[in-house]
Amino acid sequence: MRSLPRDWPRAFAHVDADCFYVSCELIRRPELRGRPVAVMSSQDACVVAKSYDAKARGIATGMPVWEAEKRLPGLVLLPADFRFYGLMSARMFAVLARFSPEIERYSIDEGFLDMEGLRGLFRCDYRTLADRMRRAVREELGITVSIGISVNKLLAKMASEANKPDGSTVVPGRRVAEFLAGRSCGDIPGIGARRAALLRKFGVHTARQLADVGFAQVRRLLGKFGVDIWRELNGEQVFALDMGEALPKSMARTASLGCRTRARRLVEGHLSYHVFRLAMDMTSRGLRARRLRVMLRLGNFERVYADVPLPRASSSYPQLSRAAIRGLDELWPPEREVGACGVIAMSLARANQAQGTLFADDGEETRMLPLWESIARINRKYGRRTVQPAASAVVPERTGRQPRFRYPVIEGRAGYASETYSTSKQVLMAACSIVFRS
Repeated sequence: MRSLPRDWPRAFAHVDADCFYVSCELIRRPELRGRPVAVMSSQDACVVAKSYDAKARGIATGMPVWEAEKRLPGLVLLPADFRFYGLMSARMFAVLARFSPEIERYSIDEGFLDMEGLRGLFRCDYRTLADRMRRAVREELGITVSIGISVNKLLAKMASEANKPDGSTVVPGRRVAEFLAGRSCGDIPGIGARRAALLRKFGVHTARQLADVGFAQVRRLLGKFGVDIWRELNGEQVFALDMGEALPKSMARTASLGCRTRARRLVEGHLSYHVFRLAMDMTSRGLRARRLRVMLRLGNFERVYADVPLPRASSSYPQLSRAAIRGLDELWPPEREVGACGVIAMSLARANQAQGTLFADDGEETRMLPLWESIARINRKYGRRTVQPAASAVVPERTGRQPRFRYPVIEGRAGYASETYSTSKQVLMAACSIVFRS
């Protein structure tokens, strides 16, 4: 591979929170430290995050809850509280912004920082700066992060994975070849298991070997995206820092039914609930969809899909609900059981940029928008099921494994949540009393 003439032609940091969801929960439940812990999906159907202890004992992301309990009887299963995780994420990025204002929020628990010029500003080397950043997050939020610093985003991300948890890895330009020699192709972001297996067939086992492969061979094996990865492995900067809010390609709301059923009305109720949540989220974010995809998971775990185009870009619950029913009509298997369902909003656009059809009447959508915005605000304040369609009443509220913390208080230095919480049922009662008193 080509050697870099300088250690730091550019500098990027990748910050990755360690077991983020579980770490957030341990702030509120410190008595669980040292025990295997996992966080469940919104319908308590599968594992979405696990502690290092749980991972070492065979618990995997995506594993059904019943299988996780069977494999590890002492596993502590907690319901997800994505609102709290979002608040903690905002606090984490606020701490990081004190070190560099140029931040790309790559996901809820990881991001990239432009580090160029910061050594002179903070009068220390990059390793010391990374340690300061880790210490600031740990002291102010109570969670740990791992940090990698290198000459581009790809190498920085690989570096952050090299010393987890709560570690710092710095890879200057002249040490890139040495660093890559100890990493397999499967360790490279964007090179999945299938591509790694293909590379092994051609004798390419390590990241260093991939960096040494010629341009033509890389393009033949991996295509244009593979060439971009190859260039970053060789120290070039291909992937720029994206500090804008990226428009998601899709938004999905899916979950297990909790049973296998042939009752269409039950499936329609669950589908209505998912459509309503999706519509509220899209309204809150100012997004509209041009196409809705309906998903059913059948009893044999086969997934079937139906795509329904919308007459105009929309986030309206009635519009999306009608499309979902059309998709369900197309997919419905009268002689087969259904175990899960969901909806996916496709071809998203911002509400102020969505283009309607030439003769479409957007009057109804415009008139109803204040209603949907008001409902979204009520559900954000009092719980997401305070106002919901009557059809979704068939969906059980929760399985009740653990009470959910609804209103975390994040103030002061540690970012710890208040020990006071209420379940969604209590919130609903409070909301009802407010309505009746008014």
